[in-house]
Amino acid sequence: MLWRPFLLVLFLFLASYAFSNIGRADSGSDFFAPWEPEREIVARVHFYDYHLSMLDFHHHDFEVLGVDLKNKTIDLYLSSEELQTVRRSGYQLTVVEEKNLMLAPDAQYKTAQEIAAFLQQVNQRFPEITKLESIGKSVEGRDIWALKISDNASINEPEESKIFFNGMHHAREVMTPEIMIDLIEKLTQGYGSDDTITNWVESNEVWVVPMLNVDGNNRVWTSNSMWRKNVAYGQGVDINRNYPYKWGSCNGSSGSTWSDTYRGPAAGSELETKAVMELVSRTRPVFSISYHSYSELVIYPYGCDGVRTETRAVVEPIGTEIGRLLGYSPGTAWELLYSVDGGDIDWLYGQYQVLPYVIEVNASSEGFQPNYAKWRDKTVAKNRAGWRYLLERLSGSGLKGQVRGASEQELAQGEVTLKVFIVQEGKRTLFQNYRVNPDGSFHIILNPGTIDVEVMRAGRSGPTHAGLVIGNGRLDMDISL
Repeated sequence: MLWRPFLLVLFLFLASYAFSNIGRADSGSDFFAPWEPEREIVARVHFYDYHLSMLDFHHHDFEVLGVDLKNKTIDLYLSSEELQTVRRSGYQLTVVEEKNLMLAPDAQYKTAQEIAAFLQQVNQRFPEITKLESIGKSVEGRDIWALKISDNASINEPEESKIFFNGMHHAREVMTPEIMIDLIEKLTQGYGSDDTITNWVESNEVWVVPMLNVDGNNRVWTSNSMWRKNVAYGQGVDINRNYPYKWGSCNGSSGSTWSDTYRGPAAGSELETKAVMELVSRTRPVFSISYHSYSELVIYPYGCDGVRTETRAVVEPIGTEIGRLLGYSPGTAWELLYSVDGGDIDWLYGQYQVLPYVIEVNASSEGFQPNYAKWRDKTVAKNRAGWRYLLERLSGSGLKGQVRGASEQELAQGEVTLKVFIVQEGKRTLFQNYRVNPDGSFHIILNPGTIDVEVMRAGRSGPTHAGLVIGNGRLDMDISL
């Protein structure tokens, strides 16, 4: 009978283990079915130490909806049990509302079908400067639409710089497609009559994905207005934790399927993620903005605590300027919110050297689904300054051109690179090892100053262009091998 005490000890150990992992963000264990909180309470918590509070909430896997840095509050989406946990921890809080999960947003916000109809109408009205294409299908069979805006929209022009805008990674953030609609309307309707817009459209290729999470959007309208993820596997995946770069690497997402930051079963597993990855892989944009809500923030990479970009001397001032124009707070996710891994901006920068930004529109007083009549036009008008600034910045200080003489194979395999050195007082500092695009194009955003450029071909040094002076405008030049 010696086996009975052993079984009792084993039972107590396993029971203790299961209890200790209830509600943890990264338990990831399939041995016990994870407890899923029935969240329906929005609580506004006042903080004294912002980062300590965020760490505490992240540890418990409480869902952070948004923040108000000016008024020192954090909005949480909680179950009744989680609300009591927060209260017992001594936080001062206010229950904002108990959500009716069957309540849909204001009917004037767009469904996936309405977005598709809008894009088709734009394409029919402006066939010469727009190209509409489905970049993928969702789990439920919906098209994920992208609209290209350019003077010769039907063809790829390597000499034109690309820029990428997208909305609604998260299903409940219904304001974000409205900003994309406004951008599309301003560029198409202003072409030919507004000199600035005409120049943007003739000089660049603008790619817009107004609504990435088409299935999640449908769920927002039909059953759960607070739904965030896609609908894969029944429980859904947070698309913006599913990108391959540093996926699941810094406790910036969850391995628990019920969590709203569930990263998915594998890096890049989701159809929506794959659609963006394929589009970016073939277009190679210089800039991107991914629109989210809410908190009035401008976020740039990287998402993991303490990590900075190699080109922060350019990335961060641009983010700061967008923040100044919008009246939003700029910074990395780990500075402003919490660590994030598997996000699109980290993948865009780390994989394809895009200079990417997340803009969190609207304040906590407006939330995810503010009254359409009161807030829609105000929000889109305010956010024009952000996308207009990046379109204008494409012609600002930087180096742009084509590499001539490299083979298609060398370019496709990323074997042609430009080593850019900043030259100050006779000293050279490596700024970026830039991979030339598969079509031979390059567009490197820089600050004004003097640079040297060394061409590398399959690891071997090629020609060097020394003493190039970058002014406030862009320097255009081709490089021959």
